[in-house]
Amino acid sequence: MSDKILGVLGGMGPLASAQFMLRLTLLTPAERDQDHIPAVLWSDPRVPDRTAARLQGGEDPLPWFTRAIAELKAAGAGAIAIPCNTAHGWYDQMVAATDLPILHIVDAAAEDLARQGIRSGRVGVMGTAGTLAMRLYQPRLEALGYEVIVPDEAEMQSLVSPGIALVKANKVTEAYAPLAEAAGRLRDRGAAAVVLGCTEIPLGILAGPYAEIGVPLVDTIDALALASIRWARS
Repeated sequence: MSDKILGVLGGMGPLASAQFMLRLTLLTPAERDQDHIPAVLWSDPRVPDRTAARLQGGEDPLPWFTRAIAELKAAGAGAIAIPCNTAHGWYDQMVAATDLPILHIVDAAAEDLARQGIRSGRVGVMGTAGTLAMRLYQPRLEALGYEVIVPDEAEMQSLVSPGIALVKANKVTEAYAPLAEAAGRLRDRGAAAVVLGCTEIPLGILAGPYAEIGVPLVDTIDALALASIRWARS
């Protein structure tokens, strides 16, 4: 049993947040209710679009993030998990605005790569256009000895971004084909694993025969849930 309360800054998107709570529960070693991790979910889908903010001069989501973190702290949270990759483009500003530790989803993904026995070499990263443009993954993974490859612009426009949009529109099963094809192309370019670096992407990938992609996958929802469990049990 943990006395630590996890704060979850969600809503980006709502389905990914709900899946995070599900996976946090299912991945926690437990035999009864009291063995699970106390958690408070702040799911606010009104947060301005993160990719639009970074690439198109859209509304800044940072005030929404800092308000949510303050509310989670007031609710008793001892740490913050954010099941949205692109939101980590504001990670440093969020850290500066609170004294709570904020778990970093890219670090969680790196830990999951190592857990799967992939500690170096070429890995693919799929994500939103904002996540890839901000290079949220490249420097952190490269510092650990990985070579990062990402979808090209045509693949983003025809496969990845439409797949993410389908999940956000609750058309999860329709998202499988374009997302799986994008992952397969990274595999064909030599990726020893593919990081699903947008929390909508695992929802689409898992809606179909993902084992047929033929390469280990890092589900960043699961990776962040496992990191949250480690924090709660530490």
